[in-house]
Amino acid sequence: MLQPTNNNSGTDAAPRFDSTTGLLPAIIQDADTRQVLMLGYMNEEAYRQTLHSGRVTFYSRSRQCLWTKGETSGHYLDVVSLHLDCDQDALLVRAHPHGPTCHTGTDTCWGEDNTPAPAAGGALHFLTELQDFIETRHREMPEGSYTTSLFRDGLNRMAQKVGEEALEMVIEAVGGTNERLIYEGSDMLYHLIVLLTSKGLRIEQLADELRQRHDPSWKKH
Repeated sequence: MLQPTNNNSGTDAAPRFDSTTGLLPAIIQDADTRQVLMLGYMNEEAYRQTLHSGRVTFYSRSRQCLWTKGETSGHYLDVVSLHLDCDQDALLVRAHPHGPTCHTGTDTCWGEDNTPAPAAGGALHFLTELQDFIETRHREMPEGSYTTSLFRDGLNRMAQKVGEEALEMVIEAVGGTNERLIYEGSDMLYHLIVLLTSKGLRIEQLADELRQRHDPSWKKH
């Protein structure tokens, strides 16, 4: 079953529904493009159904009943992850939409375009999604997972793996094929993200550091 997280604490968390209305605002975001798709409200029953079914379910304030987004149009929202805000009284749901989200036929309820970015942009978004997944592994530590085994082996082993994979990447760059270079580079990047996760860091922080270095005024520390 899906579980929400609170990114400030890094742990599973319980939502706080409004004491008057019994509702929780839920912002729906495309898990791949990061475009905000819509805003809806959940009561406790809608929230539980969303967790169990893996599809976004709301509480309709006008009809006063539950409704699963897409039950009429077929434009379901398949949940990827759920995140509570710092006060645990607002929910961010990252989902994969099946077709337009708005009942008017537009991609979002603000009439914005949600066309996926070119492949390179999508690949960059995937690194964020990959680290989200690795962070889930770090919290839950499921048996039989290679990522779990790395966290259990400890920091020294994770750092060693980054070094080993980096060396293999260099070997392929000097005397191997481009295909093998990409393969070993992917191994190195994966183990680097695992190492960053163990230290409470994000791959986006590396991207931000490179962005700062790209500024002509940047000076080496």
